[in-house]
Amino acid sequence: MAFVEPVTLSQRGVRLVPLSLDHESGLAAAAADGELWKLRVTSVPEPAQTRAYIESALKMREEGHRFAFAVTDEATGEVLGSTSYHDILPAVKRVEIGYTWYAKRCQRTHVNTSCKLLMLQHAFDTLGCHVVGWRTDNFNFASQAAIERLGAKKDGVIRGHALRRDGTIRDTVMYSLRSGEWPEVKAQLLYLLDKPRG
Repeated sequence: MAFVEPVTLSQRGVRLVPLSLDHESGLAAAAADGELWKLRVTSVPEPAQTRAYIESALKMREEGHRFAFAVTDEATGEVLGSTSYHDILPAVKRVEIGYTWYAKRCQRTHVNTSCKLLMLQHAFDTLGCHVVGWRTDNFNFASQAAIERLGAKKDGVIRGHALRRDGTIRDTVMYSLRSGEWPEVKAQLLYLLDKPRG
């Protein structure tokens, strides 16, 4: 039995469903909104690579390393982006949240906060995780700010850690949230979602 079993999570108009090949055209359309694959600090697939991106995610699910979701509009089923649990470590009850990206029109909306609330609730309250982590490119300042807004703590920087799509070597900024910090973070996420958007 896998640590992360297939599950659908939904709230506030956002639904996370297990990523499948059925999402190929929707994922390609979401990535095309903003031509997100052109950003050197993300892992968004180019249109022609969308199927391979999904197949890779499914292979990693089989191996127990990653569980990818399609982020969809709860009312229409439209694909808005993707996010994953990854670097899944059942023995220490730790997962990371990453491979996260959304169509440009969904950025800086309630979508990311809703997804993080769903994933954190599932990780801490259902899976019983002790720690949830994040990692991002040292030059992905928007991602770092978004992770910090969630209430995660910066653990440090791993220098010379991974290749970017352009072949340059990146430093990786690591963050984490412990189970004891989750109640306060949950309260903050609910506050952010419930306050009027100006």
